[in-house]
Amino acid sequence: MLKVLVASSKGGCGKTTLATNLAAHYAADGKRTVIVDADRQGSSQRWCEKRVLLGGIVLPVDGTRRGWQQRIPADAQRVVIDTPAGIRASEIADWIDDVNVIVVPVLPSTIDLEASAAFLAELADLPRIKRGKVAVGLVANRLKPWTSASQQALDQIKQLPFPLVAQIRDTQAYVLLAGLGKSIFDYHSEQVRSHQDDWAKLLRWIKRQ
Repeated sequence: MLKVLVASSKGGCGKTTLATNLAAHYAADGKRTVIVDADRQGSSQRWCEKRVLLGGIVLPVDGTRRGWQQRIPADAQRVVIDTPAGIRASEIADWIDDVNVIVVPVLPSTIDLEASAAFLAELADLPRIKRGKVAVGLVANRLKPWTSASQQALDQIKQLPFPLVAQIRDTQAYVLLAGLGKSIFDYHSEQVRSHQDDWAKLLRWIKRQ
């Protein structure tokens, strides 16, 4: 069972977008997939409920309740954990005892990078991460590659204590699809495939861990 924890101390960075699209990819690949929604807003759970009639079902588990681990089916093959918004690194220690990887979305803005730098420095000091038991990867999210601001942000992200494993371009498609319970992996047009390609490096990195 592969477990992926998606976390960030900064709200609005696309954490749930990453979690739901990862889960959709695994479900489309035929894996029995679960999302643990630990955010009280419940966005991932509502997304799962909308998918019921679409195929590629993802099972939601309420991670805000005690004992959520026992509600994950024993035959689950992929578990994606959508952590609470604004979580601190010290709180993540309670979640990482049996996860394989942590994915941290980072937005290309000075405010977000400064907030993320402090969070990641604390994350690097957690014993399981320091000992190399849990891999951490950064995802530059909502990039506008044609702008100098995004390029400068990428240079800054590469100075952070964990590797940059993927770059996700900005598009309103993610917002529209989330409202329908869908993902970027539920379509196959040429334009959508170009955005699916953004995820290839992240998926390969997770698989290697």
